[in-house]
Amino acid sequence: MLQHDRLFIGGDWAAPAGTATIDVVSPHTEEVVGRVPDGTPADMDRAVAAAREAFDHGPWPAMTMAERAEVVGRLADLYAARQAEMAEIITTEMGCPITFSQLAQAPQPLGMLQYFSELGKTFAVEDERPGTFGPVTVRREPVGVVAAIVPWNVPQFVIMTKLAPALIAGCTVVVKPAPETPLDSYLLAEMIKEAGIPDGVVNIVAAGREAGEHLVSHPGVDKIAFTGSTAAGRRIAAICGEGLKRCSLELGGKSAAIILDDCDLGAAMGFLSIASLMNNGQACVAQTRILAPAARYDEVVQAVADMVGGQQVGDPADPATGIGPLVARRQQERVEGYIRLGIEEGAKPVVGGLERPYDRGWYVAPTVFAGVDNSMRIAREEIFGPVLSVIGYTDEADAVRIANDSEYGLSGTVWTADTEHGMDIARQVRTGTFGVNIMNTMDPCAPFGGYKASGIGRELGPEGLSAYLEYKTIARLG
Repeated sequence: MLQHDRLFIGGDWAAPAGTATIDVVSPHTEEVVGRVPDGTPADMDRAVAAAREAFDHGPWPAMTMAERAEVVGRLADLYAARQAEMAEIITTEMGCPITFSQLAQAPQPLGMLQYFSELGKTFAVEDERPGTFGPVTVRREPVGVVAAIVPWNVPQFVIMTKLAPALIAGCTVVVKPAPETPLDSYLLAEMIKEAGIPDGVVNIVAAGREAGEHLVSHPGVDKIAFTGSTAAGRRIAAICGEGLKRCSLELGGKSAAIILDDCDLGAAMGFLSIASLMNNGQACVAQTRILAPAARYDEVVQAVADMVGGQQVGDPADPATGIGPLVARRQQERVEGYIRLGIEEGAKPVVGGLERPYDRGWYVAPTVFAGVDNSMRIAREEIFGPVLSVIGYTDEADAVRIANDSEYGLSGTVWTADTEHGMDIARQVRTGTFGVNIMNTMDPCAPFGGYKASGIGRELGPEGLSAYLEYKTIARLG
């Protein structure tokens, strides 16, 4: 069992203010596999104070961006050497298949560190423009102390979408991992210390909702960077609005995969198995609405059913496993509630249903619903589990209408033999990311975020770095 009795504050391991602990429970065995301190509001105060001191008086913001990029590059090198260890920890604490951890949970954060390290070497901190009365300098400065609040589903990935650009920008950061997945952040803290990042620049305090809300409302924090549910995002936005505090919100999704008449279903299903079921279906970008043309509806249902039914469900540590358990009992019960609701709404489960695959562990049967109307709750609400709905459409205009008929707008795909025509469809769907015959994998070089209730702001790419910068205009005469 992995046990920690300290918090990472001010560049060192600090005793917590309280005595409460967080038990990390294996979703596969339901046994405790780790224990860490449960951060309190007082711990958050200390973390913010350390970050504030490091920003207001420390060397980090005063360094050039290229100098900071060199330090982040050292962190990337350390991360690269410990990828396998990171993948194993994440699989242990949240139950995703080890193959997904090895292909995404650990490598993608490394890719972001490497990308932003390179970007920081060339990014223009100042540029000069010819103004009306003389030269104008536009300067980019770090926004200040950042609170990065992250979920449990892809913990390192989401930490790094915030931490990597914030560090390059010159910000200092307080990271609040989710209580379900605090163990990976301790490994990250070890690497941060070894990389030589100055004391107080990064602070990590795992905690629950009360301490998290205290962090959001803390007057010493300049920006909130949050990934999580839309409901929680609305609450955070309200608090930030009261204080006129900057915030970026990456929230939920209910994305549609549009199957066109000319789609090669055999080829598409290989990609859709990842796009729809990655991380046991616990992904905000998951393609959970499968839109099928009326003439091929039954064929699409059968192809999706075969794809889902062919997944091995079981121990996430087994490389052969395609779908593991959900992160917690409450998530298991939530997803089963939606399966029950779908049946009550009149949809037909052609694969899966309410029978659990195992007596132990927080497993649900991967489920495909046919006969789904887009007005049903299983087609409108984010389930966050391996549950797919196949929805029929009459023509392409109807497919685009259905895809856009959602409060969310995070991701989407189209599957067609004509890539250029697929691009035409992509331009009509109101989402922040989209893929033509491929799942958008959140490339570090390109902005990621959503329309509508899927969030505010963008992460990754130069746009993601700009989110941690304030723009200052300096005019001069002569």
